[in-house]
Amino acid sequence: MGKGITSRTEDYSQWYNELVDKADLAEHSAVRGCMVIKPYGFAIWEKMQAALDKMFKDTGHSNAYFPLFIPKSFFSKEASHVEGFATECAVVTHYRLKNDGTGNIVVDEEAKLEEELIVRPTSETIIWNTYRGWIESYRDLPILVNQWANVVRWEMRTRLFLRTAEFLWQEGHTAHATQAEAIAEAEQMLDVYATFAEQWMAMPVVRGRKTETERFAGAVDTYCIEALMQDGKALQAGTSHFLGQNFAKAFDVKFTSKEGKLEHVWATSWGVSTRLMGALIMAHSDDAGLVLPPMLAPIQVVIVPIYKTEEERQEINLLVDELMAAGKQKDISMKFDDRDTHRPGFKFAEWELKGVPVRLTVGARDLKNGTVEIARRDQRTKETVSKEGLIDRIETLLADIQESIFDTAKTFQMEKTTEVDSYEEFKEVLENKGGFISAHWDGTVETEKQIKEETKATIRCIPINNKQELGTCIVTGKPSTQRVLFAKAY
Repeated sequence: MGKGITSRTEDYSQWYNELVDKADLAEHSAVRGCMVIKPYGFAIWEKMQAALDKMFKDTGHSNAYFPLFIPKSFFSKEASHVEGFATECAVVTHYRLKNDGTGNIVVDEEAKLEEELIVRPTSETIIWNTYRGWIESYRDLPILVNQWANVVRWEMRTRLFLRTAEFLWQEGHTAHATQAEAIAEAEQMLDVYATFAEQWMAMPVVRGRKTETERFAGAVDTYCIEALMQDGKALQAGTSHFLGQNFAKAFDVKFTSKEGKLEHVWATSWGVSTRLMGALIMAHSDDAGLVLPPMLAPIQVVIVPIYKTEEERQEINLLVDELMAAGKQKDISMKFDDRDTHRPGFKFAEWELKGVPVRLTVGARDLKNGTVEIARRDQRTKETVSKEGLIDRIETLLADIQESIFDTAKTFQMEKTTEVDSYEEFKEVLENKGGFISAHWDGTVETEKQIKEETKATIRCIPINNKQELGTCIVTGKPSTQRVLFAKAY
């Protein structure tokens, strides 16, 4: 495979960039700040997408699609929303180009749009303008809609998957007759995200609520899941927003209640993006490459043959055909790497780099002994086992790997979560240990801003079901009733 990747401990950022590149996940495109998601990377995203889509549908949601372009006037209708996204918006001003007569292609000034269009950074405004035509009565509610789409946020500092000018995501937008229903929806979708992160991505998360300054622009309340990466930084892995009646009032979306009263609709929105790919990479991978949880691995088992003669090759092929057929019956994704253009050592390194959970090696000695060598990627261990009952053994092993990867990440999260009671201790832990820091805060925007400016740490969330605990703010000494989670973050 050529030169290896930089060590995580040597340069975490470089390690991440090299891993995304060498594992064939994505690359920078000709358009500044945008990425090309390569087939192997997209295959992982498709697994994520399929799992999440089923979870959405199982909770009563349907998919729809809304326009990429949003009239600029829509943004001005919800004040905090436009303020939150104004600096990231890409704007379409003309609809035609022309040849200026000298061979240069220029904008045709006669084709200037009457109203400029925003390339969607998020879809609340266009969707709520649409919902106005869908909703008249309480009988039309709830509306439970999800959209799989791309969005554009003009980021100046980009990193593949984590922060790009264009990215893929899903965004749910729901409409409800009551406040209680909308809050329950926002909380339910947070649970969906947390379940997906922990059960599919094998990534432990903290469920919480954002502070007022960290809320989504236009939300009354923002719920989030926060994950911890191996460099001790936090990553917001998903958000669910209770929007109150803000967008319904902005777009005059009303319904007639059972009592015959005209009321504004209650709303939520929620989303996760290809940022989850970055989380998956950073939560588990090592200096040899990706470590993929089996439930999201496009290839769960790779088989590498080792032979010297054509007869041995044909015997191995017969055995592999049996294994592949048995694996298909168990819905195990298997690949036979029978390329004769690469040596076994190259193949081992390549599939290790790509994070395939299980590798089987079959050689001439194995054919005689009725055995195969089985290697697990997460612990980088291997053993020789009988080919009898092998598929059942692999099925059990894949489940064990999934659980083991989660347990390793959970142990790391627990070890990297520290309670502190003073600002000095806060700074010391932040600098030398990293991770989540649990500390008292006086609840003011001013103190939150001071801590961020002085340490670059932010309040990641106020954990849900937080225990009430009397204390004093680490900065001001003012009374506090609960601890919140701080961290440096992506």
